[in-house]
Amino acid sequence: MGVKHGRDYDGILTDLTAAVGEIPDSYLFFEMAEQDWMQLGIEEKREVHEALAEDLFYALGAEPVISVGSGVVMYDKDHHRINLLIGDEELTVVSLI
Repeated sequence: MGVKHGRDYDGILTDLTAAVGEIPDSYLFFEMAEQDWMQLGIEEKREVHEALAEDLFYALGAEPVISVGSGVVMYDKDHHRINLLIGDEELTVVSLI
């Protein structure tokens, strides 16, 4: 289903990929061991983050709050954005319009 958006999907995906890359243990979403994560190259990690961003984009349409490692990804449909939080601090915002 995905989230409602007016902005180009590729732009949203690029921003969301970068944002989930800021969550230090985002690999836990895929139940990956830290050792396995550390063995991946930069491009492989980016591919994992892109897959995660795609999964989140579609899942947030049905589940507006999703834990990703030590972070939380939230769909704010009233403000047309996706908020990524670690702890009590806002990490980043991805605009959907």
